[in-house]
Amino acid sequence: MFMSREIMHCKPGKVKDLVEKFKVLSDALKSQGYPPLRIYTDVCGENYWTVVAEQEFKTLDEMAELPKKTMSDPKVAAAMKGYHELVNDGRRELYRVE
Repeated sequence: MFMSREIMHCKPGKVKDLVEKFKVLSDALKSQGYPPLRIYTDVCGENYWTVVAEQEFKTLDEMAELPKKTMSDPKVAAAMKGYHELVNDGRRELYRVE
């Protein structure tokens, strides 16, 4: 089992907008039989306006295929359109669940 974290530092005032996009994506994941995203926002930390989206996968291949499956959903594609405009920077962390 693997766990991926997408850590994004938003532009000021854009956290809520990005969270709404991730909620649409999470609903699509659930409807396709995947676990929903766990979405976190910062209370305090190194950077203000941080959003973290966490997802578990059985295999790395499953993780690699997921964007193709979810982005083929027109509702997800529309919701995620323009999300780069909300973000200053980010990174992905990938862990093996022991």
